[in-house]
Amino acid sequence: LVARVRRLFDLDADPDAIDEALASHPELAASVADAPGVRVPGAADPHEMLIRAMVGQQITVAAARTALTTLTDELGERIEPIETADRLFPTMRAIADHGAEVLRGPAARIRAITGAACALADGELELTTGDDGAAQREALLAMPGIGPWTADYVRMRVIGDPDVLLPGDVAVRTGAARLGIPADPAGLTAWADRVAPWRSYLTAHLWRAASAPLTPRKASS
Repeated sequence: LVARVRRLFDLDADPDAIDEALASHPELAASVADAPGVRVPGAADPHEMLIRAMVGQQITVAAARTALTTLTDELGERIEPIETADRLFPTMRAIADHGAEVLRGPAARIRAITGAACALADGELELTTGDDGAAQREALLAMPGIGPWTADYVRMRVIGDPDVLLPGDVAVRTGAARLGIPADPAGLTAWADRVAPWRSYLTAHLWRAASAPLTPRKASS
């Protein structure tokens, strides 16, 4: 339990060293000063993380939350209530066998999600916190319906890889533009090389910048 909590909240990171490295770049200095010690969230369950990432592909966070809530309501195992929680996230076998009855959206995406759940349930696909990052990415990309964003997002969250950039992520690119960093995928990728090996933390700052309210400009006199 302690190990899972440490992974989930990225408690083994060295925030002082990370902040120093990021703040050395003028584009990031204000963001680091405003939110020192930013950590990258992990995952308590690698299998659940993959399904959540796949459900969330190409839809809004709100839509993904609704879909995952419905999936859990319909297929999750009911438990004795703990605060407001009264069921567990569905098992991979439950999603493989019944996910198509619950999930909504393009048929190809539903097949990809249930196919990944089946592969995990049958042991054809292994996904653990101890995986080699490159090997895990290759295995995920070999699965139908899993592209670079999902494979890299899972690598960041499951393994805790500190050096993952998501240049195709809309929020990441929005945050980059707000901080004065190139926002096109190629330009962002090239710029981010300078903060290696801390690109996951750069990504976290860009997500934060994307969600921050814009400061209105003062009217000129």
